[in-house]
Amino acid sequence: MQRRVIDGIEVQRSSGNVFADLALPDAEKLKIKTDLVVEIRKAMRALGLTQQEAAKRMGISQPKVSGMMRGDFTNLSERKLMDCLNRLGYDIEIVVKPASERVGHLSVAIA
Repeated sequence: MQRRVIDGIEVQRSSGNVFADLALPDAEKLKIKTDLVVEIRKAMRALGLTQQEAAKRMGISQPKVSGMMRGDFTNLSERKLMDCLNRLGYDIEIVVKPASERVGHLSVAIA
């Protein structure tokens, strides 16, 4: 990461994954889940769905939708979040390719 000093304060540019920047375990998975939840929120807004309507359409309870909207999605797997997006009218495409490094990385590309 690139570091520099602005007005006497050392700052560094984010890697693009705040969870990795904070050295949290499973940072890549947390980033993916966050990206998926952001898209779910966008879809709900675009479709004009209430939490109750979205819950019914996604096949989860309204309290889980409420928690998701507040940033608590630890009880939902990446697979379940992808299923929610499918039920909201999104296609999910997973691309697997050889890694450029010894250990591969997970990423989500939102179109």
